[in-house]
Amino acid sequence: MKTINIHEAKTHLSKLVEAAAKGEAFVIAKSGRPMVKVTMLKGQAQKRLGFLAGKGTVPLDFDDMSADEIAQMFAGTEA
Repeated sequence: MKTINIHEAKTHLSKLVEAAAKGEAFVIAKSGRPMVKVTMLKGQAQKRLGFLAGKGTVPLDFDDMSADEIAQMFAGTEA
């Protein structure tokens, strides 16, 4: 866990709060002595993974789409 001195915490408070809200806890120290631990509130983590689930489709031939044209471009024989 990262330890931040109080002066640095005051200088970078917004950035540190954003990091804590994403689950990156840290300790604020005064004169090298740990004073407080900053963590996100329970249930407040932003869930981003899968936020577009069910909103679109991918064609079955996605991996093969335009394969010939792409191969020609890499070979330098673009039509």
